[in-house]
Amino acid sequence: MELSVVMPCLNEAETVETCVRKTIGFFEDSGIDGEVVIADNGSTDGSQQLARDAGARVVPVVDKGYGNALMGGIRAARGRYVAMGDADDSYDFTTLGPFLDELRDGADLVMGNRFKGGIADGAMPPLHRYLGNPVLSFVGRLFFGSKIGDFHCGLRAFEKDAILRLGLQTGGMEFASEMVVKATLQGYDIREVPTTLSPDGRTRAPHLNTWRDGWRHLRFLMLYSPRWLFLIPGLVFMMLGLVAGVALSTGPVTVGDIAFDVDTLVGASAALVIGFQAVLFALLTKVYAMQEGFLPHDRRVQRLIDWWSLERGLLLGGLLAVAGLGGLVASLLHWRVNSFGELDPRHSLRIVVPAATALVMSFQAIFASLFVSILGIRRRQHPPLTDPAEEAAGVVDAAVQKVAEAEKAAKAEKAEKAAKAEKNEKGATEEEPEKVTAGKAGATASEDGDEDAR
Repeated sequence: MELSVVMPCLNEAETVETCVRKTIGFFEDSGIDGEVVIADNGSTDGSQQLARDAGARVVPVVDKGYGNALMGGIRAARGRYVAMGDADDSYDFTTLGPFLDELRDGADLVMGNRFKGGIADGAMPPLHRYLGNPVLSFVGRLFFGSKIGDFHCGLRAFEKDAILRLGLQTGGMEFASEMVVKATLQGYDIREVPTTLSPDGRTRAPHLNTWRDGWRHLRFLMLYSPRWLFLIPGLVFMMLGLVAGVALSTGPVTVGDIAFDVDTLVGASAALVIGFQAVLFALLTKVYAMQEGFLPHDRRVQRLIDWWSLERGLLLGGLLAVAGLGGLVASLLHWRVNSFGELDPRHSLRIVVPAATALVMSFQAIFASLFVSILGIRRRQHPPLTDPAEEAAGVVDAAVQKVAEAEKAAKAEKAEKAAKAEKNEKGATEEEPEKVTAGKAGATASEDGDEDAR
């Protein structure tokens, strides 16, 4: 089968039959060997029977959610290619021809683009059309280098095996973003086709929740990009904290009418520590994601991990600790010079704050190095322990097999001996008539001799 069209369904009795009939009509008009798969997510309005009557195959999916329903339908699909779209009659399934043409041409994923194809009046809320979709699509392009203009178009088609290899995990509306992100990271051939969006044919409210599902999309995009979630903000914080800290450690800094002193130094120290922690989180997240297969292998990160051994991390942490302890000793000497009395914070904090900052960062470096080493431990598959009962059963089976083989050999040997005996007996039987004949001939000759003698 060439094409399976999968539609998630949850109480779509008003429109599911129309969508199925349009799709089957498209198959017949285009001469395509295809099927319609309705991934039912627990409908209670009779959608299942309406879909069957229209010619679809209904696949029940127990786990709730848009992504769960689609993955259930995709796994059950029999076609080499799969197209997916909502069962609310907002997409025209008779226009799947260009999608299929791109797949036949070698594309792994073909996305619809509603902004290029046209959005009818009332088909998309203004908040989604002018803010939600454009912003989230821009974030996706920025974070992952994707060229897709409409990350969340519900009408798309793909090669089934290629999508299953991605190991998609999300069960909600963010499934749409996950598919594009993972396909982009894996270097898939992704193309776009202009698609029209019409007002859906339902009288009830849609399942999509603007703020909840929008946040889930944004959260997924951030979690799958440690660079933008941790690394870049961390580097910015570190740079600001380091520059401000170095400038303020020697004395106040005045910019116009504003004077920055030790209070700002404390804030700069906090920024440096937070930034350093964020950078370490970016590294740890990347290593973990690479080990578990959530993100593709990154050679640059691997080279950094190979260089940053546990020993180097401990050495870096040790040097920072020595610097911090040296600063604390200097602060004690400064206090001793003042007879352990009251100190001027504007002077004492310029020694204590950098020292404390170095100590904090030393422990961060040491703990991060230890954790990276833990993540680098390879998991090994040891042979399973043998169950005594299974082992005993195996011994018995081996003994039975050995006895059976011995009996079979004995029967073969007995049959061979019987065959030889029969052959010998037959040979002996054939020799006796020859001896009798020879005897008779001898007797006749003897009698003839006797007669001659007479």
